[in-house]
Amino acid sequence: MEQKEHYNVVAAVIVEDGKYLCMQRCRSVYNYVSEHWEFPGGKVEDGESHHETLVREIKEEMDWDVYVGRLLGSVEQEYPDFSITLTAYLCKGGEGDFKLLRHLDYRWLEKEQFDTLKWTEGDKKLFEFIP
Repeated sequence: MEQKEHYNVVAAVIVEDGKYLCMQRCRSVYNYVSEHWEFPGGKVEDGESHHETLVREIKEEMDWDVYVGRLLGSVEQEYPDFSITLTAYLCKGGEGDFKLLRHLDYRWLEKEQFDTLKWTEGDKKLFEFIP
């Protein structure tokens, strides 16, 4: 059996005024994550810390600075074509507005409103860690 790729991924759970930033992924070849909702972040590169990854990814995806706070938790997720270890950090957004460079849409939602969106399976597992 062929070994699936495994990725270490970090997510920024950005909170402002009691609402969390939720991002809609662009269309993808993988229909099980295509146009689903997620917390912003991305893959950890070799030799990079989680903190460095979040700062880099948010800058690349949103042209925004992010302040990385405490670790919230990690989950494992198996998808049909790959697997991930997804680690979330509580974060604060920087000054000014961000841009949608690699996402279709965004929402600021209270935790109780998360289930109104179609989330990736991995990100959905992070809900239990969110204050």
